[in-house]
Amino acid sequence: MKSSVARFAYVVVFILVAAYALVTLRGPRGVHALVEKQAQIQEQEKRNAELTRDLERERERIKRLTDNPADQDLEIRERLKLVHPGEKVYITGPQ
Repeated sequence: MKSSVARFAYVVVFILVAAYALVTLRGPRGVHALVEKQAQIQEQEKRNAELTRDLERERERIKRLTDNPADQDLEIRERLKLVHPGEKVYITGPQ
């Protein structure tokens, strides 16, 4: 009789543990949430890699402009629409 009560207790404990595990794994913090978080992490890692490449390209561009005054002058003239004294500017395009 004592062994049947012990078996029944083990079965009840096992069922409770299995139910708890099922609820925990399927809940809002379960496996689905873990998969979503991993996807978000991968997406952010890709974005960080893109930003790192962009940053490196900008650093190279800045180094090139620092080393070459002619490129620096051209960049300033294009961005700020500046001309040297005595230069003539012809604007062409649709009227």
